[in-house]
Amino acid sequence: LPFRRCFSAFHQHPPPQTYHATTVVNVRKENQVCMIADGQISLGNTVFKNTARKLRKLSPNTVCGFAGSAADCLRLMELLEKEYQRYPNQLMRACLSLAMQWRTSKMHANLSAELIVSDPELTILMDGSGNCIEIEEGVVAIGSGGLFAYSAAKALIDVDGYDAEAIATKAMKIAGDLCIYTNHNTTKEVIEKAATEV
Repeated sequence: LPFRRCFSAFHQHPPPQTYHATTVVNVRKENQVCMIADGQISLGNTVFKNTARKLRKLSPNTVCGFAGSAADCLRLMELLEKEYQRYPNQLMRACLSLAMQWRTSKMHANLSAELIVSDPELTILMDGSGNCIEIEEGVVAIGSGGLFAYSAAKALIDVDGYDAEAIATKAMKIAGDLCIYTNHNTTKEVIEKAATEV
């Protein structure tokens, strides 16, 4: 009986999932925002696909990148799109509304993913623990190669002559060199803040 209780508790509270097969990095510097994701999908130790798209536009100037189960990520982005349509040009409000659904709805509570969402003004990190964090330092990265990309981007963020696109591109290259779950077939989205201030 004690063993059965322990076994049941383990299934009710599984360990946190480690996300593989993805690196997404977002860099904000001055009036430019750049988000880049790699294209590799791995099943265990096997490379299953090299050209996956892990970025999606919510609007011409709002981009979302994801790490985690593809089905879960796509479902979460569909929900985020609905919230963004409900609260147009209010990215934080839309993300907070999604975070509440994610945590409180039985249908969505088990969705396993991390999201980065950026517009000209905000970058927000979201996950299944209910976190909805505004990133203030200019750099954020997720996925199996996220720490490599984050460290590289942090090292370059104050270097003169490097804009957000150049920093994100270099950071993703380093992540692709070091992480076996990340390749160099990247997808890139660039947001120019000045373009929204007409």
